[in-house]
Amino acid sequence: MRYKVTFVIGLAVGYVLGTRAGRERYEQLKKSARQVAQTPAVRNAAETAGQAGRAYAGKAFAVVGDKVGDAMPESLAGRVRTLRGRRGSGGEDEWGTSNT
Repeated sequence: MRYKVTFVIGLAVGYVLGTRAGRERYEQLKKSARQVAQTPAVRNAAETAGQAGRAYAGKAFAVVGDKVGDAMPESLAGRVRTLRGRRGSGGEDEWGTSNT
């Protein structure tokens, strides 16, 4: 799926950059892209992908922290402990957005 999306985006960018249709066609493409981005299906897919990414990042953070915890300098280990404490606070990530 990721490769299909990348291909379509590359195709659209290539068309826009390579076309001689002018500004009107560019504006039409821009308007169409905005409409697609605002559809509920695309917005839901983007939100789902973001949540999955945060979940995988959290798991990777925990695994790396557990495996490397003793080998880290104390100054860095203290920062990791601080970040672990933040993870469970209030259901928000470090950008202040909800993970729900």
